[in-house]
Amino acid sequence: MSALEEIRNRFKNDHFATDVTGIVIDSAQPGKAVCSITLEERHMNENNVPMGGAVFTLADFTFAIAANGYSDRKTVSQNVSITFLAPAKGKRLIAEASCLREGRTTALYMADVRDELGTYVAHAVVNGYVIN
Repeated sequence: MSALEEIRNRFKNDHFATDVTGIVIDSAQPGKAVCSITLEERHMNENNVPMGGAVFTLADFTFAIAANGYSDRKTVSQNVSITFLAPAKGKRLIAEASCLREGRTTALYMADVRDELGTYVAHAVVNGYVIN
């Protein structure tokens, strides 16, 4: 089993992200991850654009994969600041998360969300806390 398959298998129990929203882990390496979601009617708000919560969940889950995918440490979101930049125009959202700084008990990551057309949908900054 490849490392990516092992990570997908480990995170399949994150039922909200994987089952409810349908997020897929596209790639992962130490301190970095790419996840995506194919947009469906269930992800849309009244304005027929992806609900902020769906975008946030994608960014937060991608952070979780980047922080924990290749680590024995358990890092959780302590604080997340997200800026919504533009409504998605495409049919798929792609989030890329990367580590900016990792310390003994805290970490700083960023996650950018774009659609497949290149629309920059959101930018998130995640302060992580190491719980073990």
